[in-house]
Amino acid sequence: MAKKAISSVELAALVNELQFLVDGKISQIYHPDKGELIIQYYARGKGKGLLRIIPGKFLNITKDKKSVLRPSGFCMQLRKYLNGAFIREIKQIDSERIMYFVLETAYYENNIRHVRIYNLVVEFFSKGNLLITDGDWEIIGTLGNQIWESRTIKAREKYELPPAGFNWKETSLEQLKEIITKSEKRNLATCLATELSLGGIFAEQICAKADVYPKKEIAEVQEKEIKALHESLHELVKSLSGTKGFIFSDESMSPVLLEGKEVNQMCETYNDALDTVDPFEKQSPYDQKIANAKKIIEQQKESIQLIEDKIKLNTEKGEKVYENYAQLQQLLDIVKKMRKSKEWQEIKTELKKESKIKGIDLKSKKITIDL
Repeated sequence: MAKKAISSVELAALVNELQFLVDGKISQIYHPDKGELIIQYYARGKGKGLLRIIPGKFLNITKDKKSVLRPSGFCMQLRKYLNGAFIREIKQIDSERIMYFVLETAYYENNIRHVRIYNLVVEFFSKGNLLITDGDWEIIGTLGNQIWESRTIKAREKYELPPAGFNWKETSLEQLKEIITKSEKRNLATCLATELSLGGIFAEQICAKADVYPKKEIAEVQEKEIKALHESLHELVKSLSGTKGFIFSDESMSPVLLEGKEVNQMCETYNDALDTVDPFEKQSPYDQKIANAKKIIEQQKESIQLIEDKIKLNTEKGEKVYENYAQLQQLLDIVKKMRKSKEWQEIKTELKKESKIKGIDLKSKKITIDL
């Protein structure tokens, strides 16, 4: 089973599960592969264990210990600063795909105990990266130097965060409404997946829990549906404090149970579920072609469903207009008559007296009527 990366939601679940490591101790660091780091730790009440970190992909507690005869230069640098360090905090930055460990080491000078603080930062977006900074966030070393438009990741530079995205963990109803109504994405699920950085699986999960069609066009999303989506998002945030590992029949996995998916295996934690994955497994080109064909079929089914939904909606609109044709025609005649002697602002004032009129947009010359 291959897994390319973890989403912001998955990272939040993993950070919650890893809190048992706080006040634990790093005993050794291994760098068996260029893209993989193994931290051997001792946690109170749990004993020894291994934490696998693959920047840009995922991290998890693992039983698979790998070592090499000659540690890399970066591995030796991490050992120099972090061997014997205590883990004081493990945090995700807002809902970004970035997490960090606050680590503490001690030394004695003139019989006085002094403490040094380091941060071990793991980035899971783009190609990923892993870096160590001092307590003031100056970079000591990195897995790989990176130069972005807004920041530079290399030794002796101050660690800067990328431009902040939207924090779905603390979304108010008004914020969600603004994001959805102003979105230029083709449908609701795409809007939630990209503009809230939830990822496709969890965007569709929120829609399913709220009983809102995920492929619904943005312009057709109603206010009551946005409220239901906000409640569903809030439920997702709460559920991440007590996660398990669900592996589904389609080989996808999640830290929470997903609507409409058949559970093939359930693990005690999401860390355990990820330990069943070979992150470096290469997919057969034939399997890839089959997967692509299935994806195209699903997209075609969704397109058909979207067209059928539009036909149904427009039919209902047409029938409603036909039922109220006489009233609508009368209103139209009144507006035409007033236009001969009045300005639009005056017409708006007059029309507001009609109880059925719910809104008047002078800019687009549109009148919203409750039928």
